[in-house]
Amino acid sequence: MVALGSCFLVVMMDNTILNVALQTIQADLSASNGQLQWVLDSYILCYAALMFTAGVVADAWGRRRVLLAGLALFTVASALAAFAGSPGELVLWRAVMGVGGSVVPPVSLALINEMFDERERAKAIGVWSALGGLAIALGPLTGGVLLQYFWWGSVFLVNVPVVIVCAALLLLLVPGTRAPGRARVDVPGIVLSAAGAGLVVYAVIHAGESREWWAAGTLLPMGAGIVLLSALVWFERRTAAPAVDVRLLRDPAFAAGTLGLALAYFALTGGTFLMVFYGQGVRGYSPLELGLVALPIAAGTVLAASFGGRIRDAVGVRVTVSNGLVLIGGSCLAQAFVTAGTPLWIYELVLAASGLGMGLVLGVATTAAMSTVPPGQAAAGAGLSNALRQIGSALGVAVLGSAVSVAYQDRLDAVAGVLPPAVRETTAQSLTHTFGVLDALARDPALPSPLRDALPGLRTLAQDAYVDAMRLGFLIASCAVGVAVVVTARWMPEPHHRPSPRALPGRVPGPDAAAATGFSDAPQRQGV
Repeated sequence: MVALGSCFLVVMMDNTILNVALQTIQADLSASNGQLQWVLDSYILCYAALMFTAGVVADAWGRRRVLLAGLALFTVASALAAFAGSPGELVLWRAVMGVGGSVVPPVSLALINEMFDERERAKAIGVWSALGGLAIALGPLTGGVLLQYFWWGSVFLVNVPVVIVCAALLLLLVPGTRAPGRARVDVPGIVLSAAGAGLVVYAVIHAGESREWWAAGTLLPMGAGIVLLSALVWFERRTAAPAVDVRLLRDPAFAAGTLGLALAYFALTGGTFLMVFYGQGVRGYSPLELGLVALPIAAGTVLAASFGGRIRDAVGVRVTVSNGLVLIGGSCLAQAFVTAGTPLWIYELVLAASGLGMGLVLGVATTAAMSTVPPGQAAAGAGLSNALRQIGSALGVAVLGSAVSVAYQDRLDAVAGVLPPAVRETTAQSLTHTFGVLDALARDPALPSPLRDALPGLRTLAQDAYVDAMRLGFLIASCAVGVAVVVTARWMPEPHHRPSPRALPGRVPGPDAAAATGFSDAPQRQGV
């Protein structure tokens, strides 16, 4: 569990550790805003698009083998990204890191599903899920510490020794397995899933960058992706050996659990993106201070995941997941009304609530969803579930970021209207651009005295404009989580305890019997 959890943590952290280094990278590599955005998005695009494919390949060729290959690719690309000499090189190696990283979530979850019996599996998935939530806060904190003492490449180079240790532990402690009876790879299914998911994620990223949700550049790849994913469903339902049984999407536990997770990631990932600008731009935190402020998210996630299994046993899956989502939605709603003057202890409690909610949702919903996946398709099923989560994350950043950007521009007239015409367009792009323009004007010795005297007030107006715009983003996030609450409360089934196969007369249980039932009355070993 240490080996699998560490692999998952380091890959998940790479989604968040880079945020605090973006300004330094932009200055050192002279990157444009578009190039900087693709430094982030190239990883997300490959990571989400290939996750389902990675699960299918792992089921066919051996899970530990594919996991080690993915980690090797991730490590090499991390080292090369650390020493990239141009924005284009960094975008390339970030994309390769996404290819390697896409293997880790589905394969590590499949190995956990296979290696632990039913009671231990629930605890192990809870730990695995808690690490995913921990990465959201630990990434900015680690990045802040590294940037305080080293150059920006250290946020990539730190992956190398960690992953080498993880690979050694995998070789020593994790058995090499593959799906029973799976002899070949469903190539058409892999191509359709990778291309379809990739086009959908690309369309979401493009729309978030351009804020043109109804333009051809968004609608064409989105439509093509939906067509390919529809073809995937049609093909997989008719092929003799599908990569994954698409009927899983009709299973209430899998569908409701995965949808709840996707919308929770939509809110938490998109909300964290907004929080970075609020913390650094409005409250003036350094990268390290921002990481420390985000720690209640991690603490709440770990705490709730530790007790999630007991809460589930006491009140049931539906109540546990629904109430976890209520905590996330309530935290988003509270963040919609924070200001620059909100006391820090209140803000920390609000963040802790989102962490507690995520801890309850991640472990319990993931366990419920994976309990419906046949053992022979464990990695492919985990890949499908994780790919949908990542699409939710990409949508969260794109939708919330786009909404806040448009609202910010609408509220910035009081600032941009008094600035020189040549810088007004740049000023309105984002809070970071506004501060950049104001700082440049402050350094200009030829700036008229009345405008120079007005700069501090303009900075405050820009901060207020962002806080007002951020309110819209968090209201959208809370509404999305509200949908997840309704779906979970209405359709998430409680697990039915089935008779243990060893209790049935005349039947000898197979090695995958416990995994196939998902929930069993058979006595289990204690502990992870």
